This record gives sequence, structure tokens and C-alpha cells, in this order.
Amino acid sequence: MPEDIEQMADLSPAEQERLTQTGLEVEMKNRSGSFFQVDQEIRQVASREKGIEVLSIRDALQKYDWLEEFSWKLVPKDKDKYTKYVADQPDPRGFVIIARKGSRTVYPLQTCLFLAKTSVQHVHNIIIAEEGAELHLISGCASASYTKTGSHIGVSEFYVGKGARITSTMIHNWGEEISVFPRSATKIEENGVFLSNYVCMQPVRKIQMSPFADLAGKNSVARFSSIVVCTPGSFMDLGSVARLSSEGATAELLTRAITTGGTIISRGMIEGTTGHTRGHIECKGLILRDGTIHAIPEIKGDVVDTELSHEAAVGKIARDEIEYLMSRGLDEDVATSTIIRGFLDVKIAGLPQSLQNQIDAAIDSAEKSGF
Repeated sequence: MPEDIEQMADLSPAEQERLTQTGLEVEMKNRSGSFFQVDQEIRQVASREKGIEVLSIRDALQKYDWLEEFSWKLVPKDKDKYTKYVADQPDPRGFVIIARKGSRTVYPLQTCLFLAKTSVQHVHNIIIAEEGAELHLISGCASASYTKTGSHIGVSEFYVGKGARITSTMIHNWGEEISVFPRSATKIEENGVFLSNYVCMQPVRKIQMSPFADLAGKNSVARFSSIVVCTPGSFMDLGSVARLSSEGATAELLTRAITTGGTIISRGMIEGTTGHTRGHIECKGLILRDGTIHAIPEIKGDVVDTELSHEAAVGKIARDEIEYLMSRGLDEDVATSTIIRGFLDVKIAGLPQSLQNQIDAAIDSAEKSGF
């Protein structure tokens, strides 16, 4: 397949712009590799980085017999009806990314899943960072502007090897009648780091997901950060689960949520099963118009030496904050917009600048379209 996504030519400028908003670089100027799938058609598989392989899952399973040991091992086939649906497909779609021992990505890799005409898009992805490898991944998911109904079901399994690091940033740009059911799980080995960032600021009918991380190795780290805006008619059931299974493991779950009329259920669960571990959950929500934010933080300690904490706050913009900015010369609309931007503008520790720029661009796009 060509290095550039030549088959983007059959997409209108409006559809290409929707993909750009999810982080897709058509010319791959700042990308180390790319995977692009429209409905069930794989249009691009490319890698430019030594030691980094990008393959379709079908080709990867044919090429590497050992990959069977990583397929459907973190996410059970029978976890629910959605995983069963994906597992039952005779011709799998999705990607495999392998970062070989000690490899590094200069620029992020990109994966893009675009729902255009099919009623259900399904993928199964496997991401492996071997010992000492470092991998940055931008996953953009979107539907066409003319796609009125449809569903996306994605199963992803992440393996973070000893001393390895994976940064995964997922940006969603769906439509008002699209339902989305991601299912993902991660295993983190000794001194491994997994950073997961999720951004959704556009209308969607329903999103239901609860990514799971098993901190299986000593001194392993997991951080989940979510930034979401829920519009009228949208329903978002979001959450992250971390299990501290080894000494020195640390997990943080951070959510910034805004509703302008939709419903958000923000879940978070950390279980400390081993001593000398730490975990923290933080959910902050703003209700800009009548809508619902239901924060459900949960911590469970099974041993003496685990330190777990959580905090949640839901409310409206404080009037005194608006008045303070107005006293500085801003009108009320600009003052309100400034406060909202500050609320969403979360600088995530350890995030590569290129990925932070992508999140900033998503916030800019949402702000221009109006909350």
C-alpha cells in the first residue's frame, strides 16, 4: 500500500476534515506509521520506524504463530455480547503493532477507524511494547457526516513489557446516532508505564466502555485521563478499572466532564490487592445546561499497605469567577468560555508535546463549534 493515504481521494473535504480532527495526518509528516480502515476495508498499513511493525491482524496472525499467545488473552471472547460478536467474525479486521525490544518512536503512530456505510464496524487490535520499548499511539475514530446510524465495536489488548512505555491517545468524533462499544485491557510488567488519554467532545448516541489495567509488575504505572463533553441526546457511560497486583504499583484515574444536556456516568475503580501500592481517582464535572453527571468512584483495599483515595465534584461555573474576569474587561460569553477552556485544558504529565497539541486542537474544535 502507498505511504500516503491515496484512497482518501474518494472522501469529501468535509469527511477528511472530520478525520483530521481525530489526529489523522494524511501525508504522515509527523507520524512514524499508520493504519487506516474504512468500514471493514483496510486501506493503509505502513511503518517508517526501525523496530516498529504495523500489520493487519489477519496478516500478523498468519506471520507469527506466537501471536496466538497474545490474542484474546486479556479480553475474554465471552466477556459480553460485543466481544462475542467480534470473536465470532470469520475474517478479523483491526491491527497489530509490535514495538521490538529497546525501540523508540520519534513521532507517534496513527490508527484511524472510519465508519461510513456499514451498519456495524468491528475490529480486534493487539499492541505490544517489548522490554524497554517506547510507543506513542494516536487512535482516531470517526463516522461520516452522512452516516445516520451505526455501531462501532473495538477490542484492544495492550501488553507493556518490562521497562516499556505505551502512550495511547484516543480521539472520538462520532455522529448523533452512532453507538460505540470499546473493550480494552492492558497488562503492565515490571517498571512498565501505560498512559491512556481519551477525548470526546462531539455528539454521539451512546458510548459504553470501561478499560481495565492489570499492574502485574513491580513498580508498574497506569494513568487514565479522560476529557469529555456530552451534548443533548448523548449518553456516555465511561470508566476505568485498575488492579494493583504487584508491589510499588501506582494508578491514577482522572476525568474532566462537561454536560450541555446529555447524560454522563463517570466510573472509576481501583483495587489494591498487594501492599506498598497507591491509587487515586479524581472526577470533576460541570453542568452547563440541564443534564446529568453521575460520578461513581470506587476503591477497594485487600491488604494493609495499600493507599487508595478518591474525590469527585459536580457543579456549575461559579458566578464570582465570571464576574472576576468581567472586571478584567471580558464580556460574559468570553469569560465563560475562558473558564471552560481552563477546566478542560488538562496538561497530562509525561505526554509528548505532539500528542498534547492534538488534544489542544480537539478542545479548539469543540469550542469553535460551541458547547
